[in-house]
Amino acid sequence: MAARALLLASLVLSCFLFPCHGTVLLSSLQRTLEVTASPTSGQVLKGGVDKITVTWGLNQTLAAGTDSTYKTIKVKLCYAPISQVDRGWRKTVDDLKKDRTCQNDIVARPYSPAKSTAQSEWTVERDVPTATYFIRAYAYDADEKEVAYGQTTDAQKTTNLFQVQAISGRHATMDICSICFSVFSVVSLFGFFYNEKRKAKRSQ
Repeated sequence: MAARALLLASLVLSCFLFPCHGTVLLSSLQRTLEVTASPTSGQVLKGGVDKITVTWGLNQTLAAGTDSTYKTIKVKLCYAPISQVDRGWRKTVDDLKKDRTCQNDIVARPYSPAKSTAQSEWTVERDVPTATYFIRAYAYDADEKEVAYGQTTDAQKTTNLFQVQAISGRHATMDICSICFSVFSVVSLFGFFYNEKRKAKRSQ
């Protein structure tokens, strides 16, 4: 019984000291993918309107066979640090299962070592929140685990950032109608008081 308890305690302790099986840390991945995107630094894109062209591929300076385990590439839209401040639901965590940096999927493609680069065009979705972003691509192995990555910004996530302006849900027609209704209400109210004043004078 004592030996069993000791073994259990050792397993629990090992999970605290070392990543448990199945956990993938971003810090443990090599940045082997070169990723570029069409938005320029500081550009503002409109949700539901503007498009992003993303290009990715293996860094050609790396040794042959670096990508031998790559099976799938998934490209994601990720929050920049400035848009994560005081927003726990966007928090960056080294454990990729808990990380909330990259919540918007752009595209997933099978990896082809025969092609030096691959490309995809994506229309910014209408429900993408207003924020500052960069783009990251992950390489997955046959077990659907992240084994490498690349991104359009530097390690500190301060360069090549762009913004997305979400659709507000309001239209010019609705705004015009709202203004007209407000003006009509004011005029009606003024007319009501004017008529009441005239009636009061007549009664005198």
